[in-house]
Amino acid sequence: MEINLETVVFYFLAAFITVFSILTVTTHRMVRSATYLLFVLFGTAGIYFLLGYTFLGSVQIMVYAGGIVVLYVFSILLTSGEGDIVDKLKRSKFFAGLGATVGGAIIVLFITLNHTFIATTDIAPLEINIKTIGYHMLSSEKYGYLLPFEAVSILLLACIVGGLLIARKR
Repeated sequence: MEINLETVVFYFLAAFITVFSILTVTTHRMVRSATYLLFVLFGTAGIYFLLGYTFLGSVQIMVYAGGIVVLYVFSILLTSGEGDIVDKLKRSKFFAGLGATVGGAIIVLFITLNHTFIATTDIAPLEINIKTIGYHMLSSEKYGYLLPFEAVSILLLACIVGGLLIARKR
């Protein structure tokens, strides 16, 4: 296998995402967990940029890293004190999570080892103009994304209203 700059950057981003993913789920402070999640989302955007998906990488940064994490932090700070610490896991829940993790890893390894990967020769990124992307995002035709787009917007609105109602009860 030839080692070039893209390979080094990919392995760096993969290690970066792995470390911050583990920190996201193992930290006891919720605000730190949301911050680590922000780093994971930035690393994912880096992978998209590395693959040549500039629009998807930009959306990852603007929507997820920008909006969703701010919403998480906003909700956490509205509903809990700044020094809140998550309770320790019970031993049974820890072993259940460990079993699910091991099971998931076995499934991923099985699929990865049994799949034959085809080497691509044409790695030039395909750029689509923004008008086409906008049309497909908001169309209600067969491959349109209007319904999922509206469902996510209603979900985010419900999260904000729920956070405000919980904070108002104090």
